[in-house]
Amino acid sequence: MSGVASTLAKKRAQAAGFGTNANATKYLNQDFEALRRQCLSGGTLFSDPSFPAAPESLGFKELGPSSYKTRGIVWKRPGELCSKPEFIVGGATRTDICQGALGDCWLLAAIASLTLNEDVLARVVPAGQSFGDSYAGIFHFQFWQFGEWVDVVIDDRLPVKDGKLVFVHSAEGNEFWSALLEKAYAKVNGCYEALSGGSTSEGFEDFTGGIAESYELSKAPSNMFQIIQKALEAGALLGCSIDITSASDSEAVTRQKLVKGHAYSLTGATEVNYRGRKEKLVRMRNPWGQVEWTGAWSDGSSEWNNISSERPNASAEDGEFWMSFSDFLSHYSRIEICTLTPDAITSDSVKHWAVTNHDGTWRRGSTAGGCRNNAYTFWMNPQYVIKLDEEDDDPDDNEVGCSFVVGLIQKNRRRLRKAGEDMHTIGFAIYEASQRDVHLDKNFFLTHAQKARSETFVNLREVCTRFKLPPGEYLVVPSTFEPNKDGDFCLRVFSEKQTETLRATKPYFSLQDMEISAAELTTILNKIIAKRTDIKTDGFSLETCRIMSLTVSQDNGNGKLGLGEFATLWKKIQRYLGIYKKNDMDNSGTMSTPELRLALKEAGFTLNNTIFQLLVARYAETDMTLDFDNFVACLMRLEMMFRKSPRCLLDPHHSGFIELDFVQVCHTITYFEYFVIEI
Repeated sequence: MSGVASTLAKKRAQAAGFGTNANATKYLNQDFEALRRQCLSGGTLFSDPSFPAAPESLGFKELGPSSYKTRGIVWKRPGELCSKPEFIVGGATRTDICQGALGDCWLLAAIASLTLNEDVLARVVPAGQSFGDSYAGIFHFQFWQFGEWVDVVIDDRLPVKDGKLVFVHSAEGNEFWSALLEKAYAKVNGCYEALSGGSTSEGFEDFTGGIAESYELSKAPSNMFQIIQKALEAGALLGCSIDITSASDSEAVTRQKLVKGHAYSLTGATEVNYRGRKEKLVRMRNPWGQVEWTGAWSDGSSEWNNISSERPNASAEDGEFWMSFSDFLSHYSRIEICTLTPDAITSDSVKHWAVTNHDGTWRRGSTAGGCRNNAYTFWMNPQYVIKLDEEDDDPDDNEVGCSFVVGLIQKNRRRLRKAGEDMHTIGFAIYEASQRDVHLDKNFFLTHAQKARSETFVNLREVCTRFKLPPGEYLVVPSTFEPNKDGDFCLRVFSEKQTETLRATKPYFSLQDMEISAAELTTILNKIIAKRTDIKTDGFSLETCRIMSLTVSQDNGNGKLGLGEFATLWKKIQRYLGIYKKNDMDNSGTMSTPELRLALKEAGFTLNNTIFQLLVARYAETDMTLDFDNFVACLMRLEMMFRKSPRCLLDPHHSGFIELDFVQVCHTITYFEYFVIEI
């Protein structure tokens, strides 16, 4: 399916409720219920062809087929590892998650926090799964992926070495929900090794659909403890880590048994009466299931003997421990808090924030303009308008304005690790908008300062920043740090009050209307332009001249131009030559893709990003330039396609509205698919 048709199909599906947690999209079109019924009726155990029990599912480098780390690994079902396997024993708890031989502590910290909220957990781990009568070697889990929920099916063959699970496992030897969840997440990301290294916020978001904020604890706000308490009360997920200063610091254990460069969950916050004063405590969880803090308020420490309030549980060597909030601030570097979406919150006491979501792409030469340092191309990035109407309801905050959080996520970068790709460095800038539906050009950004920006450009999956601005309309420009980096992204806006977010570009085009054969036309035009030394061209092709003929033809049926039609065409070419010369700002004789967008606008075409990307892919050379004949061919193709579009046929009176029956809807969708293919 073409890009435009795919986007239309996705929007229709979302409007029908598909892609929500309650009606998740079937990942790789695998239907859990249908596959389980099929296996049960046939008396077989499911084997997943899309994520096989094979080396490629383990990894590509450290866990690649030739790595010593994968020697001796076999795949076994839980029933081959113990006599009575269970999916969940006594409910899902934080102690069910113990790290194995994979550097995905960030993921396990997120899973541990997930177990604290039964409603959120139920969205990720669907009910009705067990090793009982309905067992068929098949399980499924649901993850949020860049704007939609997907239902991921797996078989239960797990990597095993020396009789033990290689990766995540439960402290209970016969419990397998956490190991199976990790496998499903590995499938979504391509392989197990793709999960190595990451940010807890990434797991938070994929398990909730929420948005994660990060606080540097060295400059934490004065009410940080209250922020933590309120977040926990609202069901938010919290993760923490300690920075490393060198590679040798990674997972180094400090004198007081804290692990550097390692992801912890923050699972509780309370105050106790200690020697006549209030002592703030936080509860931490090490996904390893062991190695605990040995300082004040650790398990069995003397501080517990001097409190007058009820004593929290603090004894087992289970990876969970308490510490004072002051020690937490001095030892840990940052905390990540994931705010949930309204659909994930069941309590009426929790204040819901509004959420809007947009998909976008960066493409070399067309919509990948880089950051503000690239003044010549920055304006080519996708642009979005946020409309903030109402100020916050917050009597405790003296700062008047509209609070909102912008999150920019780059899609599917983990899956691309196999191909040697990694995260781009990304960020965004915010401007006060001057027009709602127009893609602003270079001159605007050269003459207007940004009102706000992401805290930094960073090579993580997401950059997320909270803002408070006066009511008004603002333009968000997401970008990679360097220009010409291909990638797909998801831009989300969470706001305290309802907002309107629009893509800042007009939808398609607006333009004006135009007995020589196409072969004769080719000869005539090439003789003329061959005399020009100020433009570069390989000459007009026969196909381009056919397009020109069709564009200005009066449909006389013989495929030839009359003299009047040729005169119309020649005027067009002269006009396009003037535009071409005017926008060839470096006098190179060719047109760069930034120059092309300006030229198209001057010629009367205002394009959305998808169509402009397609034009660049079709008409630009490998160095992202167009010569004159390709420039004309591009304009003529646009004219012809627009002239034959369903809008012109179905709205002959130019009223601005069309009425479609079912057949006409199908024809319209087919036209746009054809349009993309023809370009």
